[in-house]
Amino acid sequence: MQEEQNTVMGRRDAVLLVILLAVGALLFFFFRINRAEGGTAVVRVSGETYGSYDLHTDQEIEIQGTNGGTNLLQIRDGKASVIQASCPDLLCVHQGTVSRQGESIICLPNEVVVEISGAMEETAYDVLSE
Repeated sequence: MQEEQNTVMGRRDAVLLVILLAVGALLFFFFRINRAEGGTAVVRVSGETYGSYDLHTDQEIEIQGTNGGTNLLQIRDGKASVIQASCPDLLCVHQGTVSRQGESIICLPNEVVVEISGAMEETAYDVLSE
């Protein structure tokens, strides 16, 4: 009798696990698909803003990182990618392209972060009040 109960609980656990995995996958794809397209690549070196670049203008930007390190950021067809780097592991080069808000490319050795944000702002105001 005890053996039968363990089998039934095992099946219930498996069903619960499958349901949780399905819900997790659906949420992942929902948030991945619904993330807004970015308009700007914001580059930071050691936490300081290095520059903001329009994703709709094809260009290449050489970024001077820390300790003499360099990264070459390429913006083409609304997507940004690091195509060359002086770091030893080149993980930033292998991260691929980013184009949606909140996505980023990080180069730890050179302390370079490229993050995608919304459209470039025309105003210098953060908040307007009456």
